[in-house]
Amino acid sequence: MTNPLIRLSELGQSPWYDNITRELVTSGRLAELIAKQGLRGMTSNPTIFEKAVAGTDVYDDTIRRMTDDGRDASAIFEAIAVADVQSACDVFRPVYDASGGVDGVVSIEVSPTLTDARATIAEAERLWESVSRPNVMIKIPGTAAGIPAIRHCLAAGININITLLFSVERYAEVIEAFLSALEERVQRGEAIDRIASVASFFVSRVDTKVDPMLDKMGDPHGVRGKAAIANAAMAYKLFEETIASQRWQRLAEKGARPQRPLWASTSTKDPKFPDIYYVEALIAPHTVNTLPPDTFEAYGDHGKPEVRIRQAIAEAPAQLKGLADSGIDLTQVTAELETEGVKKFSASFASLLSGVEAKAGELAGSR
Repeated sequence: MTNPLIRLSELGQSPWYDNITRELVTSGRLAELIAKQGLRGMTSNPTIFEKAVAGTDVYDDTIRRMTDDGRDASAIFEAIAVADVQSACDVFRPVYDASGGVDGVVSIEVSPTLTDARATIAEAERLWESVSRPNVMIKIPGTAAGIPAIRHCLAAGININITLLFSVERYAEVIEAFLSALEERVQRGEAIDRIASVASFFVSRVDTKVDPMLDKMGDPHGVRGKAAIANAAMAYKLFEETIASQRWQRLAEKGARPQRPLWASTSTKDPKFPDIYYVEALIAPHTVNTLPPDTFEAYGDHGKPEVRIRQAIAEAPAQLKGLADSGIDLTQVTAELETEGVKKFSASFASLLSGVEAKAGELAGSR
């Protein structure tokens, strides 16, 4: 029997790992996940690095040395993150080469505290140069402030993972930024066949926000646990409409590859639903699902891969109508989720830097 995770790739969906630590790479575990479990890529975020720094001693020598050199917490973290992403990129390089640059990529994030496009562009360009691997992706939030930076970086030939997407309307802006960036490169006579990009649509957080409201009113239209999947399904419908357009076909003829939807936040938060609830519902061609370790392991154990996106798209209009009829404004909900997401990422980044400072102090005290 084919491993369910490997079967996902056969159906057109790439399983990525929402986790990165130095130990994962150096122990050979990452190479094993690639070879035996069908892992196709990796994402990272400040929370993941915070746990790795605080919970292990593998970074102590780096922190001690850079502290002695007078480097601050931000510089220390960036050095750690860049080194780990470089190592992961090297392990994934055979996947990247074999897939023609579609998979085998590793994401690293600009500081979520940046709200200015110029500052975001500067950091994205610096990270791109620092990692210096063709299979790295720079994560930039898909906020109103982030869209100009995303377009600029794509036009500059930088691989971009657009993160923190919640609404289909915002996703449409991301698609426009992607298409116009590629068109700009074509006009300049530059290649577009090796630019990789994904649009990370956050899934379960929608239900986490909506379901308590439905519970209070008794869920009059039976849409509890359905808003997130319906919202993602409509995003995928827009993706399919885009790649069927003449505008896209002109770019595809010059070698452009689709900006794949990436399903993020697909671990189940509500114990009333199965642990792979969101993964199963959103299996679709030309997509990515970035899975935290527990969900990755769970799907490999009891996933039942089958393309179910058609069913989700067919059911979405009635489910979204039921949500609206319940008095819940999805546009407002997704706007709040975007604002909350930026705040959570910023708080996580601040906590990470505090953790680095604390570890530096501990190491100095121990000497």
